[in-house]
Parts: sequence; C-alpha cells; structure tokens
Amino acid sequence: MAQIHYYKRFENMLVQKTKNGVAWVASKTAGFFKAIFRFLSRRYTIVLVPHSENRVHNFHITVIAMAISVLVIIVTAGGFFWYSALSGAKKGAGSITESGFGDAQPGLEQLKVEVTQLSRAARSFEAVLSGTLLTMGRDPQTTGLGAAAWDRPSFFDMQGSDDILKEVDNIRQLSAYLSSVVDPIKEIGTVLDSQSAILSGIPSIWPIRGGIGHFTTFFGINPDPFTGASHMHTGIDISTYRSGDPIVATADGQVAYIGYEPSGFGNYIIIRHQHGFYTRYAHLLSFRVETGQQVSQGETIGYIGSTGRSTGPHLHYEVHIGSDVVDPYKYLNIRPKPVR
Repeated sequence: MAQIHYYKRFENMLVQKTKNGVAWVASKTAGFFKAIFRFLSRRYTIVLVPHSENRVHNFHITVIAMAISVLVIIVTAGGFFWYSALSGAKKGAGSITESGFGDAQPGLEQLKVEVTQLSRAARSFEAVLSGTLLTMGRDPQTTGLGAAAWDRPSFFDMQGSDDILKEVDNIRQLSAYLSSVVDPIKEIGTVLDSQSAILSGIPSIWPIRGGIGHFTTFFGINPDPFTGASHMHTGIDISTYRSGDPIVATADGQVAYIGYEPSGFGNYIIIRHQHGFYTRYAHLLSFRVETGQQVSQGETIGYIGSTGRSTGPHLHYEVHIGSDVVDPYKYLNIRPKPVR
C-alpha cells in the first residue's frame, strides 16, 4: 500500500514539473517574440543635412519598414539580373541557330543539285514513256502524263532558289508524277506479256544454246559441197566446229517427227508450232525428245553432230510456213553478225 502512495506522489510531482516546464517555455517564447516585435517596432530617424542653409529633412522609419525596403530592392535587382541572363541565353541560341543554318547551306545546295538531276532524269523518262505509249497507239494525255498531271515549268525551273520548301515541293511533284506512271507501265507490261506469249510460238531464237556458232551456208542457191554444182539450200547451216553442243527448240510446239536419212539429213527432228510454222533440225548426233512430246522455246532437243550427208559437225536448220520453206535468217533475233 505504501508503494502505491509512493508512485502516486511521483506521478503528481512529474505532472507538476511538466506544467512548470511548459509554462517556462511558453513564457520564454512569448518574451522572444515580444523582443522581436519591440525591435521591429523601434523607430529610427534619418536626418538629411544639406550643405546649403536649407532646412534639415528628417525621415522616421521602423526596422520592419527598412527590412521590407531592403527585400524589395533585392527582389528588383534579382529580377533584373535574371532577365538579363535569359535575354543573353536567347541571343546565344539565336547565334547558334544562325551558325547551324550557315553550316547547313552546303547541304541544301547539294540537295538542290540532286533534285535538279533527278528532275532531268524524270523528264527523259517521261519522253521515252510517252514515245512508247504512242508506239502502242495510246495517247499519253489519256494516261495522266499530260501537263495537267505534272507542272513542268515549276518543276524544272529551279534557278538560284535557296528555299528548302521549294525543294520539298519539287520532290512532292516528282513523287506524284511517279505515282501517275504506274498504270501506264503496268499496261506496257501486260502488252509485253501478251507479245511474249505470241513470240514464244514463232521460231525466233538462235537454235544453239548460248547463241554460239557461226553461219557456214545461207538459205538459197549455193554450191553443193560434194559436187560443186549449184543447188537450192532450204535452210541455214550453223557450225561450232565441234559435236555435242546443245540444240534448242526455237519456239513452243510439239515434236511431229524424228527420223534418219543416211544420204540426206541424217538424224533430224521436225517440230510443229503455232501459226502454221514447222522447224527442222538435221545432222544431229543424238536426240533428247520423243515424237508427240510438247517442247518449250529454248528447251534442249538434241546435240550437234555430222550424221547423214555432211562434211563436218554442224546444224542444218529450216523454217517452214505450211508447205512453203522460208529463210530462217529473217526470224532469228539472237545471232552473230553473218559474213556473206
């Protein structure tokens, strides 16, 4: 029981000391702020004494008014220096921009040169394309290639302008022009595809793979190599000076006949093509096809030999239209220049 009374007294004493401490701190704090207030409220007199006999000027000012005046002066001066520094930074950035623009001038000049060259190439291309369309019987104006689709004067007359916007506009016009020629070029491709399909059925390529060989005898009246007498040579003779070089079909078709004549053509092949064409390949060493087989233009059908009535390895090549034999030379588009 005595111990409980002891703790109770200790608690009361602790509370009393805490109250006294808080009161002391509050008193000191209030005194501190009162002292500051008295200091700030203290009045000072500023006396201005002129050198002349004019009357003296007295100015009464408190400490707080002086502090506010000093703060205003500091803020004003700080704002002035900050504005000066900001203006200097902007001026420096402007100088850097002007310097960078000056450094970019050679690049802009090079861009102008490249655009000019590209424009000239586009004009040449347009001229060739228009000529091709005219050859095909198409009016370039109807394909979007007229002046309305491409403003040539503003596109090509770029004399001395350094304005990059003009160069960008020129490139934009060129892009529009290239877009406009897509359809005409597709049309040309379609025509070429159809013509290629037609030409593949006509004996029009060199009959020896790789375009090798040379003419030894032309179509028409020639001396017989054995008797020397004049006779009608119904084809052309092409020699590579050796046996075994591949012979190709000069057009799409079907193998109509494979035969052998010991005193004439030797081993030979006849191929039937479209449009009434037939071709004969004679004096072959061997065959690569069979009768009735479909062959494509450029496909190997046999090899050069010297079978039958022959003086050496060569290909005797004939072209027939129906029952008429014609000069194969007129249909070849891959051939060395003949020497007659």
